[in-house]
Amino acid sequence: MVPLSPAPKSTPILWAETWSLALQELRTNKVRAMLTMLGVIIGSACIVLVVTVALAGKRYIVGQIEGVGVNLIYGELMHSGDAQRTTLADEISVADIAAIKAALPHVAQVAGTHDTPMTFVVNGTSRPVNLVGVTDGFQEIRRLVIVNGRYFDQDDMIAHSKVCLLTRELADLAFPNEDPLGKDIRLGDLHFTVIGVFHERTATFGQTEITQNSVLVPIGLIKSYTGEDFLRTFYVQADRPEDVPVLTSEVAQLISSRHRAGAEYLVRNLGSLLDSARRISLALTVLLIVVATIALTISGIGIMNIMLVTVTERTREIGIRKAIGAPHDAILYQFLMEAFLISGTGALLGIAIAVAIPVVANIFISLVPELASAGVHIPVSWVSVVLAFLVSCSTGLLFGYLPANRAARLQPTESLRYE
Repeated sequence: MVPLSPAPKSTPILWAETWSLALQELRTNKVRAMLTMLGVIIGSACIVLVVTVALAGKRYIVGQIEGVGVNLIYGELMHSGDAQRTTLADEISVADIAAIKAALPHVAQVAGTHDTPMTFVVNGTSRPVNLVGVTDGFQEIRRLVIVNGRYFDQDDMIAHSKVCLLTRELADLAFPNEDPLGKDIRLGDLHFTVIGVFHERTATFGQTEITQNSVLVPIGLIKSYTGEDFLRTFYVQADRPEDVPVLTSEVAQLISSRHRAGAEYLVRNLGSLLDSARRISLALTVLLIVVATIALTISGIGIMNIMLVTVTERTREIGIRKAIGAPHDAILYQFLMEAFLISGTGALLGIAIAVAIPVVANIFISLVPELASAGVHIPVSWVSVVLAFLVSCSTGLLFGYLPANRAARLQPTESLRYE
């Protein structure tokens, strides 16, 4: 008995032939392939851009919140309609924040403010401003940037020196094209000497005591001119981010213990805002990815429709190939390869477009000094790039399988009779 010889290894030849036939078919129908590819390009670009926008938005929002203060806890006296009448003893004092720093661990810095409206006389014209009395540590906690001059020193605070700091906008208004340092300004009936110009590291858009028209003075001057010796808002800076939740509770308890039982105080931190920002960012990311997935699904349906039409048009060709010995898998793989080439090439083009947009945007950002100094940068997530490619290719293969399987199941005799 003659032993059977092993079957020839045809897999490499099969794959090479399949690849060649798939490329040949796509080159023959370039316009059809490009139009089919367009949906994949849009869908894959959407996935990358969606994640990029979500990351950039999240980074910006979190940066804005963190820029208000690092590891920040803030508090104030609550004014409730059903509470007893507020007395001076209920107000937060400088002694209260000193007690917080002395009694509680993990406190890096404390500060307090008392703001009151004033009028700023510029060239004989009155303008409303916000006079803000501040304690030691306010610059460090609120991360104020001194663009000209200096901040208050210990002597200014102790001696209640009649000195002040102006916002950059107010300094430009009062002293256009001049150096404001050493100049005298008038707030109502009061006179101050300008020793510095500042701005917030991260703009709070008037949502704190700092506005575009704010004037900072030592806290002791507020009592001298208004008779009010208390703090409207206090700030506590924790050593580490993980200490903030526990320290917030401890600060609230300490403040309450130093005042009468009927007084209520609002003590919060930025953790809830950060968590909210992250949740909103995640929700938007999921929503936009769903939209991108719908776009890819539509493009997948387009691939399936075009491939079904292609199978119908090439029925006679399929019959000839089967008649000369092409196996079921060869036909199946050829049509799957065509679907993969359409979806894969579309994914690469879409990803290239999506990556190019933030790269070009970052170049323009680097040319704008204000944005560059603020550290504005649009990130590109390489995870989203890989995800977009895999999802796009998977979509093409998934929707290309039905027409590929239909082509592979055609009978040679029926295919050859097809006109």
